[in-house]
Amino acid sequence: MTPAQGKKAAPGWRAGRGTEGLQEPPFYPVEAFREAMTSAGLPAPERIEADGLLHRFHVEGDRSGTLNGWYVLHTDGRPAGVFGSWKTGLRSTWVANGKRLNDAEREAFANLIQAGRIKAQAEQRAKHESNARTAAILWEWAGAANPEHPYLRAKGVHAHGLRQSGDRLMVPLFDIHGQLWNFQKIMPDGGKRFEPGRARELYSPIGDLTNPTLLLICEGWATGATLYEEFRHPVLCAMNAGNLLPVAKAARAAWPAADLMICADNDRKTPGNPGLTAATVAAKAVGARLAVPQFPEGVSGTDFNDLANLQRMAR
Repeated sequence: MTPAQGKKAAPGWRAGRGTEGLQEPPFYPVEAFREAMTSAGLPAPERIEADGLLHRFHVEGDRSGTLNGWYVLHTDGRPAGVFGSWKTGLRSTWVANGKRLNDAEREAFANLIQAGRIKAQAEQRAKHESNARTAAILWEWAGAANPEHPYLRAKGVHAHGLRQSGDRLMVPLFDIHGQLWNFQKIMPDGGKRFEPGRARELYSPIGDLTNPTLLLICEGWATGATLYEEFRHPVLCAMNAGNLLPVAKAARAAWPAADLMICADNDRKTPGNPGLTAATVAAKAVGARLAVPQFPEGVSGTDFNDLANLQRMAR
């Protein structure tokens, strides 16, 4: 009695001699595509549609509500797809048999991606405009900021036109055309939160921006208030280090004759000093001057507001 006659063949094998009976393992193109995305460093969405259309999805780790991830996958004929992130610039193609896409496939995918990008930009613009209308209404409803608000007292600065809703300060965020798009809320304990909507290239202004000779650009609003009170030059508060460069470029375009100065946060105790690094990049990009707060060894503090408060205490 032969082995084939006496017992069932092992899973994955047919009765036969040598390797002729070995079955090919099943191929699942969607899962293979998912593995390709993961290997490229892009967390894949839970559900992947293989319909040849462009799909957008939220990438784990990105800001809530964003849809920066995208993919196109078809399984007709030779399964193939393309995927990427509009935030990081990642773009990668995948083909089931490992061969390169032909010219027709590449052109079809490129057209889909471009159409999807245009659609995504239009959707984002519409969403930002809707959020801007909401922000304008909330801003109009809010009252003037209490000059004795705990955050203002802790920072030792005046309100400079801020408004207040309940116990939260409202910091307005404008573009270079003077349009209000968003605002940041500051809690009494100093906690901060942006409202949903646009933030890039926006700033909170302090002072008169009519033909400024010297224009200061910094990160946080309290830092900007301190700079204005100390030097009486208008200030653009970019709100974070990552927005310094976009705001600096916008300022250079809006006020080409102004002397720009980037006032850095000196994150000396943070690896890489992100505040100074971002400020240096912004200053070089627009030909601006760079100001950096200096602190005595062993003294805490990172920005010009911290420095001003230390100087007040020493008087």
